[in-house]
Amino acid sequence: MAIESTDVEGNENGSKKRGCGCTKQDFLPEQSFQSCKSYLNALSNTKSRLKDRLLARSADHVELHEIRGRSQHEMKKTLNWWDMIWFGIGGVMGSGIFVLTGEAARNYSGPAVVVSYFISGVTALLSVLCYTEFCVELPVAGGSFTYLRVELGDFIAYIAAGNILFEYVVAGASVARSWTSYLATLFNQDPSSFRFHVSSISEGYNQLDPIAVGISVIICVAACMSTKMSSRFNSIVTIVQLIVLLFIIIAGLTKAEPEHFSPFSPNGIRGILKASSVLFFAFVGFDGVATLGEEVKNPGRDIPIGLIGSMSVIITLYCLLSATLIFMQPYNQIDVDAPFTLAFQAVGLKWANYIVAIGALKGMTTVLLANLLGQARYFTHIGRTHMAPPFLAAVNEKTGTPVNATIIMTILNSIVGLFTSLDVLANLLSLATLFIFSLVSLALLVRRYYAGGETTDSDRNKLIGFLVLIIGSSIATAVYWAVGNNGWIGFAVTVPIWFFATVGLQVVVKEARKPKLWGVPLMPWIPSTSIAVNVFIMSSIDSASYIRFGIWTLLLLVYYVFIALHASYDAAKYTTGTSAATVTNPPLRE
Repeated sequence: MAIESTDVEGNENGSKKRGCGCTKQDFLPEQSFQSCKSYLNALSNTKSRLKDRLLARSADHVELHEIRGRSQHEMKKTLNWWDMIWFGIGGVMGSGIFVLTGEAARNYSGPAVVVSYFISGVTALLSVLCYTEFCVELPVAGGSFTYLRVELGDFIAYIAAGNILFEYVVAGASVARSWTSYLATLFNQDPSSFRFHVSSISEGYNQLDPIAVGISVIICVAACMSTKMSSRFNSIVTIVQLIVLLFIIIAGLTKAEPEHFSPFSPNGIRGILKASSVLFFAFVGFDGVATLGEEVKNPGRDIPIGLIGSMSVIITLYCLLSATLIFMQPYNQIDVDAPFTLAFQAVGLKWANYIVAIGALKGMTTVLLANLLGQARYFTHIGRTHMAPPFLAAVNEKTGTPVNATIIMTILNSIVGLFTSLDVLANLLSLATLFIFSLVSLALLVRRYYAGGETTDSDRNKLIGFLVLIIGSSIATAVYWAVGNNGWIGFAVTVPIWFFATVGLQVVVKEARKPKLWGVPLMPWIPSTSIAVNVFIMSSIDSASYIRFGIWTLLLLVYYVFIALHASYDAAKYTTGTSAATVTNPPLRE
């Protein structure tokens, strides 16, 4: 594997190094790791370095120029709004609609699952809007990591980066294993029949899935070759998938029974909202599309059209598909594990099972591609900051793609996908995703209402106070929902606090920054609502997942204190020093 990297402080001229293998300099080129003495000296200064980096905020121009320049070569700007729409649809529409609909309709909402899909879709759209403003203003590969680094600081961005790593690896491995399951059903086999059972390995890790590894490798090759080629492949497969989904809708509606929609909401508003929290995860995946901003020709036009347009199409299709399922079969007879397959069997259209399986396979293929593209670009930019090994930052000169990061992420996905049953990790994946969405919405509020050196101390303190009230009331609402027994008194306290805190932010605090190209409308209501809803959905996740989340975060902190803190500290000081030597005004915040 060819390696390209830039030494930080260890190589004063920052020259490019090319080789055919990995060396220590590829992983730890910073001054703090050049010898045992320098590392011990770095450790002895941990307290001061932690203080320096804890709230250190990067600047837009640093991320767009100095940090991006560490990859030596530019990613090729080959994507337009059409590509972004299909990446958006392909990255989100996987097997979720074919699996989650049955659980939500039968166990929680009944025929009102259509309303639940609409609510969860609008909720996802709120996060999409927040991502879109950042992506237009900061079109770099780091996605949410970059947005948080600029507005909430290095430390928060690092914690988010660790959860992004977990989110993408588990998601990629999970979809790859699901791909194997649907392939088996296409051949009328049990979903696990294409896996190999190894009795000598612990339960949960003993169903080996080589097909999951194979499809991951194929996707990796496509992602490494060319982003434009990947886009064309994604567009073709996604268009075929949409045709399949439309066929499923039309075929299902030929057997429609309108009386299946009565009673419409057997479990009331609580059932609808509970189903919405389950169905939200059928909309996850758009955040990876935001990492493609560095390769978009016209970010101010193409990104909003691509992200918002694709989410609008997805919401419409999900509502139509869920309505079709209810038309075919009463909600209390829907199978939780294979709702569409068994519904078609129940109405005498058994042959449609193959169409469902093909649609799921095509959807999961595009999700795998979008997931890997997002993974690689996230960690290309994280490698640029030296919070991850900097050899990940290399961009291939010929293909204009982050080959190193793509290969490494594929290896991680394949290891997890080969061995691991992912049932236990599913909720932890959801928790990490919602955590990051909430942080991005919070970062957008900070971006709009705080500018270092411009915002007065009075406005800054008011902003902090209102944000504490918004976050605190959102958490209180979620906790009350989780532990309450159908009572509404608590909401009469927490919801008004959130409402008036948002009003106060809008009326009392002066907006410090206006977006240059495209901005979220109805500020601060959309990001404030996004925070409240994301936190609310997190209340439906089991306590064991929070424990695992805490353990994972603790491991991240250990790595940060001993490695990432010192690497990023050296990289930041090197960037500041070189920038000061070449520009009239040094970076404002790095």
